[in-house]
Amino acid sequence: MSIASHHVVITAENQHQVIITAEDHQRLLQLLQREIKEITGCASHLYDLLKELHRASVVDPADVPRDVVTMDSVIELTDLDSNESEVFTLVYPDAENAKENMLSVFAPIGTAILGYHVGDSVSWPVPIGVRRMKIESILYQPEHYQK
Repeated sequence: MSIASHHVVITAENQHQVIITAEDHQRLLQLLQREIKEITGCASHLYDLLKELHRASVVDPADVPRDVVTMDSVIELTDLDSNESEVFTLVYPDAENAKENMLSVFAPIGTAILGYHVGDSVSWPVPIGVRRMKIESILYQPEHYQK
């Protein structure tokens, strides 16, 4: 399932301006418009991502700092309650694959981390309380990949 059903409330201890590339910004806005029109249930999580996109600083790919989570970034996250770490790739909804840790930007955690920096902690509600994660590192960011 590429869309989560929980309302996302995003907080960051060291809140920075959300940064996103112009191409990702445009593509996500188009996806959200289509998804919001098609969804029949609760769409509050989609509106949360839309709010993040509207408040984001839109930049050229070359201007994205190396410590910012962008689309297709491979990131290490630590659960602040269990202290367990996991590596995910942030992807568009059509590429989501839980078995390969391909995390959709439409999932609450995906929305929470997009545009945030290494060292930021984010949280969002889940059925049993609040999930809290810290962005530990970016193992790969496409904007700074050298071929």
